[in-house]
Amino acid sequence: MENFNYHRPATVNAAAALLKKSKGGSYMAGGHTLLPTMKQGLAAPTDIIDLTAIKGFSGIAVSKTAVVIKAGTTHMEVATSAAVKKAIPALWEMAGKIGGVHVRHKGTIGGSIANSDPAADYPSACVGLGATIITNKRKIAADAFFTGMFQTALKDGEIITAVSFPVPKKSSHQKFPNPASRYALVGVFVAQDAGGKVRVAVTGAGPKVFRVPEMEAALSKNFAVSALGGIVAKAKGLNTDMHATAEYRAHLIGVLTRRAVEAAK
Repeated sequence: MENFNYHRPATVNAAAALLKKSKGGSYMAGGHTLLPTMKQGLAAPTDIIDLTAIKGFSGIAVSKTAVVIKAGTTHMEVATSAAVKKAIPALWEMAGKIGGVHVRHKGTIGGSIANSDPAADYPSACVGLGATIITNKRKIAADAFFTGMFQTALKDGEIITAVSFPVPKKSSHQKFPNPASRYALVGVFVAQDAGGKVRVAVTGAGPKVFRVPEMEAALSKNFAVSALGGIVAKAKGLNTDMHATAEYRAHLIGVLTRRAVEAAK
């Protein structure tokens, strides 16, 4: 690990100013990706700008129509929130299955989304629920936010400050986890909005989170497992690695989507 300058700003504006002044700085929230990559010599930021001391950077607000979670809120805070459990049970349950207890106590929703790991859980919730990513400069629809593997629509200096999740009529998150990392070999988030329109978002299977239009169209007409009969996810473009082939991941998309429809509430 190389030497670096450590900063702990108290405001979002101060954090943005520090990054702008640095030669090769990096924001840090929970540090679950940044610190390991630094230890492996894969990243060497000149400055680490710790966002966890920013006042008002964590917290959850729930209304009849939306759950707004500030970027510095930990997975454990989401997983233990009675308000989130009542409004969006699938989001609450998903947060409780992220990593292990130590990860849930330190990892943040903003850090997870900004990192855009293709096997992370929150991207599927964002896209599946049609969330809005709020930054210090603008609002970005989740569909436009995740642009590739570890890539997002964030611009230089832009900081996620909150995520707004619309409250669905029904939703469910189903995951086939890697037994060691708890990351998703495949994860599926299914949500039906108040008007009956359905979203199906998949993580772990491809280079980024994606939707399955054929399944969405069928479920929007009839939210039942029977509506998915004959629809098969395509293996083309999916990941093949030491854990699973593209064909197996395609099979899991179908299995987990059916489970999600059955479990949705």
